[in-house]
Amino acid sequence: MSKLTSQEKYLIVQRYLTENVSSRDLEKELGVDSSSIRYWVKLAEYHGSEAFDFPYTNYSAAFKLKVIQRIEEEEYSIREASAMFHIPDFSMVRRWRKKWLEGGKEALESTRKGPTQMTSHKKKEDSKDAYEALKKENERLRMENEYLKKLETLAQKKKASRKKNKRK
Repeated sequence: MSKLTSQEKYLIVQRYLTENVSSRDLEKELGVDSSSIRYWVKLAEYHGSEAFDFPYTNYSAAFKLKVIQRIEEEEYSIREASAMFHIPDFSMVRRWRKKWLEGGKEALESTRKGPTQMTSHKKKEDSKDAYEALKKENERLRMENEYLKKLETLAQKKKASRKKNKRK
């Protein structure tokens, strides 16, 4: 299914809550993953009608650590903590937690500080040498092309002479 708008997601949540339709039934009917529907329900429980209005945010290391501490110390699930802190995609929190487990709180610091630098290119061959090499290759390809044309002409002549001999 195509990407849903915030309003469409909220209507699906309302339907789930008011009509007692299971997330599996909605999944079959709408083509939306049932785990996504359950996550949307959690978001709506915590944030109401603003559940799907996510401002674009660069999360600080302190915020990421706060979310992870909630998961670790209070034994919240990743989805529950993501919904509680109004994070658009719970997989972000999963990545943060993995980084934290592997490298501690320093791993949560943003390492990217601007656009990546271009790597310097190796010095290219002298333009004269490159030009000469291209000329030689061009000449070789012309000769090869000419040879193939002559070969094709000979094959056609041979085929024509066989047909002529068969007619006699």
